[in-house]
Amino acid sequence: MANTRRRRKSRKNSITDTAALIKRRFTAMLWGALLAVVLFYVGRYVATDVYSAEMARRDSMEIARLEEVKFPASTDNMKVVYRGFTVYFNSRYHIPNCVIYELTGQETEGKFPRYKNFLTDEQVAGCANPWDYTHSGYTRGHMAPAADMKWDREAMKESFYMTNICPQKAALNSGGWNKLEDKVRDWARRDSAIVVATGPVLSAGMKTIGESRVAVPEDFYKVVFAPYATPRRAIAFLYPNGSSKGAISKYAVTVDEVERLTGIDFFSALDDDEEAEVESRINLLQWELSGK
Repeated sequence: MANTRRRRKSRKNSITDTAALIKRRFTAMLWGALLAVVLFYVGRYVATDVYSAEMARRDSMEIARLEEVKFPASTDNMKVVYRGFTVYFNSRYHIPNCVIYELTGQETEGKFPRYKNFLTDEQVAGCANPWDYTHSGYTRGHMAPAADMKWDREAMKESFYMTNICPQKAALNSGGWNKLEDKVRDWARRDSAIVVATGPVLSAGMKTIGESRVAVPEDFYKVVFAPYATPRRAIAFLYPNGSSKGAISKYAVTVDEVERLTGIDFFSALDDDEEAEVESRINLLQWELSGK
């Protein structure tokens, strides 16, 4: 009888031990599965973060290459890099050959107020003075608009350097040109970011103003490239330095046309086939300019 009780107790203990072992193994499996899930998501997060950082680095490098502008060897040209834009400055004519920068949708939402005074950049040979424009009949026209630099206080201030300024008739500066600048900011918000190049069409025999003899261009260009659009696309505009009535689409041209008139080579960092494609044609519907 005693032996029977001992065998029953032994079997009971064995069952208990087996259940405990199963429980421990099951718990270990659960913890292992949970750890695997945690490691999976942490790994994916880290991988995604690293991937995002790498893509941002590559995007930044591409934008930097896109902002490299090529000029004819005979062009008087000095590259000046500011916080928000790059100026290719012509000390002979005392105005920029080209001003280029990336504008993101987020930057268009900046809140820094407009700077109040125009400034001479003493570090740039041939930079005009603000008073060269006084009583000249021309306004101080920003190539990189102040409204595009409101994301940063220093960038806003630097947009008022005379290296970023050209003589513009008020009818252009506050008319069609201003309307185009507003549209460019719309595109930056829509396409997440764009590259914008702006400047005068220089020609022989331009009239001059002020003590510095600042050249007065007869026409201005603006070139826009959407690097993150699908498909990537570009458009350009030519405005006369005067009346600018009518729809923006009236002044739209190909990038090739601006290059022909100025001798400047834009977006040479692109693959040759893509460069030829985006610079040779425009689609007004893609730029929301049909009838506008």
